[in-house]
Amino acid sequence: MVCTDPDVNKYLLSSENKGIFPGYPRSFSEMVGKWNPANLLGSEHKSMRSSFLSLVNTQAIKEMLLPKTDVFMQSYVSNWSDKILDFQKTSNEVLMRLVLKLVASKEENSKELEELMHQVSLSLFTPAISFPGTTYNKSHKARRKLVQMLGKIIEERKASKCSRNNDVLDTLLRYSEDSNSVIQTDEQIIDHMISFVLSGYETASTILMMAVKYLHDHPHAQDELRKENLEIRKGKPEDYKINWDDYKSMSFTRAVVLETLRMASLGLGFLRRTTVDTEIKGYIIPKGWKIFVCAAETSKDPDTYPEPLKFNPWRWLSNMESHQYFMLFGGGARVCAGKEVGILEVSMFLHYLVTRYRWEEVGENKIVSFPRVEAPNGLYYRLHNC
Repeated sequence: MVCTDPDVNKYLLSSENKGIFPGYPRSFSEMVGKWNPANLLGSEHKSMRSSFLSLVNTQAIKEMLLPKTDVFMQSYVSNWSDKILDFQKTSNEVLMRLVLKLVASKEENSKELEELMHQVSLSLFTPAISFPGTTYNKSHKARRKLVQMLGKIIEERKASKCSRNNDVLDTLLRYSEDSNSVIQTDEQIIDHMISFVLSGYETASTILMMAVKYLHDHPHAQDELRKENLEIRKGKPEDYKINWDDYKSMSFTRAVVLETLRMASLGLGFLRRTTVDTEIKGYIIPKGWKIFVCAAETSKDPDTYPEPLKFNPWRWLSNMESHQYFMLFGGGARVCAGKEVGILEVSMFLHYLVTRYRWEEVGENKIVSFPRVEAPNGLYYRLHNC
């Protein structure tokens, strides 16, 4: 069953206590791990989600994620003048390297980890057909190897107790030392590490790529974004750092991220299943049915978003995030836990990109939106200093 009605979609996303639960495919459940909050129900879901949210809440962003992301992006987005870059490849690379650094302080010599994580991300919504050569089969093998590598990193970190890296793994290990914490085993730590990487990479890398495209195609929006970020940079030394107040003042930057997510329909929707016969608007949905909550349709509803096919970041400056039909990150008790991390990552990349460069298209860049948003032949731009 496919649902495009915004009122029904809102109900479906917030009715877990009425017998409507996540209906993710087997491939998704296996790739993210049994201890990912998405795979849990009831009190287990609540407690495990709470532990994950503590890794990405406001305090964690202010004290750890923002400073580390800022330093990384300032270094990464440099020396690009007069270069031609494939921003599909670049966005995948920069986000994967960043989240591995945030999770386990892995940046150098992390190529194998990057490749394994990327392979796992490819099978979140593929058919669970374990036939040699299929994407699922490759991802299943990649996850097994990934678990082994992360287990070794955990062992090394435990053995060097005096070494603290102020990263996600440090936080998880502190949790595991607390007898009252729900995080007690290495398996739970590994599933949280994988969940953090996927939440900060899988969608965010595509948002980053598409933001570069939309900003190129809409110079007025690019100029407004540059104006906001140059104002933040004004009066700072050359090696300046973005602080929390700077980040919170990036209102138009945040608007660009949200409008990119809405326009590109990166989250086509969410799967739910009924565990009891459910009546909605006079119709009975039988027990055991899967329902596809079509968020992409809701995000193009002209009643909520006037001129929905127009790239217009300014629409988000009027507190659109509080709108009752705001579903870009899901809804209810399972709204995307990593949404603020993804917005942070893309925002910091855009800050250093627009304050240093302008870009022009090279060749004819083609975007396809199904089954996933991508540029089949790459997304190439030549960069010039501002």
